[in-house]
Amino acid sequence: MFKGSIVAIVTPFKNGKIDETSLRNLVNWHIAEGTHGIVPVGTTGESPTLDHSEHREVVEIVIDQVNNRVPVIAGAGSNSTSEAISLLMHAESVGADAALIVTPYYNKPTQEGLYEHFKAINRASMGIPIIIYNIPPRSIVDMSIEVMGQLSNLENIIGVKDATSDLSRVEKQKKQCKDGFLQFSGEDITAFEFMKNGGNGCISVTANVLPKLCSDFQNLCIEGNYDEALKIHKKLEPMHNALFIETSPSPVKYVLSKMGRIEDELRLPLVSIRQETKEILDKVISDLDLI
Repeated sequence: MFKGSIVAIVTPFKNGKIDETSLRNLVNWHIAEGTHGIVPVGTTGESPTLDHSEHREVVEIVIDQVNNRVPVIAGAGSNSTSEAISLLMHAESVGADAALIVTPYYNKPTQEGLYEHFKAINRASMGIPIIIYNIPPRSIVDMSIEVMGQLSNLENIIGVKDATSDLSRVEKQKKQCKDGFLQFSGEDITAFEFMKNGGNGCISVTANVLPKLCSDFQNLCIEGNYDEALKIHKKLEPMHNALFIETSPSPVKYVLSKMGRIEDELRLPLVSIRQETKEILDKVISDLDLI
């Protein structure tokens, strides 16, 4: 059920509010382009600047618009365990297929604290699958492979979105975790090697702007056709790199605005990208004939 190109979808804004029309249109476009799943209110969805009611609203809009056509993995992370449980329970109650829960940021828990955090969330779940999001560059903590293995034995924890950049972890985690434990790349630039090493897909930023290429790439990897997949990966590389010149999702929103799909609007402390970054992205957009 969970595989391939899963987009960490942006949250469109217009005049400071959630742009529901654009969000629904993005969902339809992704499904038409072959995206295998959608993650609302992740980092790319600017979850840190959404209040709780907005967070829930975005999840509900996406689930409603998807209408069971592809899996929805709702962002439900927090550095407060009780808050993460509350977001998880909401996602479960409105029909999300799974929840993506980030390692607690800022308060820097120990490995024991990480285990207890996810154990408590697992216990509170009524059965919704949970995917751990391990992203040390943003959360400052890195879940050990040993703790990942322990958590994989809990009934509702089914996989990890790995944004460590350590490709050797795919095989190590496969050995440490229960059979069938899913591993998704959290970094587009590593997706090719990640899949060759035994991954199950990518929770992708680039898929926001190139959904068809990302889904085609993942389909080829799933088939084991890595020669053809590499050709698409090489085509995607300039966009993978350009989208992270400045803090994501500012570059993504710029590209989508150039494509006429959303407004180039973010919430502080994020701001629109600099002119020199726009020029780099404009060239990549032109090279890929996006507009």
